[in-house]
Amino acid sequence: MNAYLLTDSLTMLRRSLRRMRRYPSLTFFIAVIPVIVLLLFVYVLGGTLGAGLGARAAAPGAGRDAYVSYVVPGVLLMTVAGVGQGTAISVAMDMTSGIIARFRTMAIARSSVLAGHVIGSVIQAVLALAIVAVVAFLVGFRPTTHPAAWAVALGLLALTAVAISAVSVGMGLATDSVETASNLPMILTLLPFLSSAFVPIETLPGPLAWFAEHQPFTPIIETVRGLLLGTPIGSAGLVAVAWCLVLSAGGYLWARRLYERVPPGAAA
Repeated sequence: MNAYLLTDSLTMLRRSLRRMRRYPSLTFFIAVIPVIVLLLFVYVLGGTLGAGLGARAAAPGAGRDAYVSYVVPGVLLMTVAGVGQGTAISVAMDMTSGIIARFRTMAIARSSVLAGHVIGSVIQAVLALAIVAVVAFLVGFRPTTHPAAWAVALGLLALTAVAISAVSVGMGLATDSVETASNLPMILTLLPFLSSAFVPIETLPGPLAWFAEHQPFTPIIETVRGLLLGTPIGSAGLVAVAWCLVLSAGGYLWARRLYERVPPGAAA
C-alpha cells in the first residue's frame, strides 16, 4: 500500500481542491477575521499602542506606523490558525456522511486521506495569507529585510499550517458532529491573543506573561517578525520549528489512530 501513497495522496488532494474551488468563500472567510482584527488594531488602537512601543516622531501617525510593523506578523499567524476550523469541519463532514468509513474499505493508502486534507488546508492557508498580506501592504506594512528572508518566513508559516491542519484533522475525527468540530479549533484562533502578537510579553501580568512566553505561537511570531523586519530572533527560530514538528507528528499520530478506529463500511 505504501507504494501508492503519493498517487493516492494526490487523488485526495484533488478532492480537497475541488471542494475549495466549489466554495471559494471559505478561503475568503478565513482571511476576513484577521483583516478585521488588523484594521481594528491599526486604526482604532494603533496610535496608542504604537506610542507604547516607544515610537516617537514629529509626523502624525508615527505611532500607528510603528504598530503596523509590529502587529502584522501576529495577524499572519492568526490567519494560519484560522485554517484549523475549516479543516476540522471538512473532516467532520466526511465522518458524518460516511465517506471516511467508505475510504476504509478501499485499497488506498491510509495516510493519503489525512494527507489530502492537510495539504489542501496548507494551500488554502497560503491563499488566505496572500489576501491578508495585500491588506497589510495597503495599510502601510513594509518588510525591511531581503526577499530570501520573506521566503523563509512564508516557509515557516506553511510549516505552521501543516501542524495546525494535522491537529485539526484529529479534532474532526474525534468529534461526532460538524457543530462540535467547528468549536474545537477556536482555541487555536484565540492563542495569538495570548502571545506577543499584539503587545510585547513584558507588558503582560506575570502568569499571563509566562504562558505567552512558553506557548507555541510566540516563538513562531517572533521568528516571522525577525525575518520580515530584522528584529533579533535568537533561539526563537529553533523553538518555532521544534513546536511545528512536534505538533505535526502528534497531530498525525492522533489522527491516524482515530482513522483506524472508524469501522469499515459503517456510516459515521
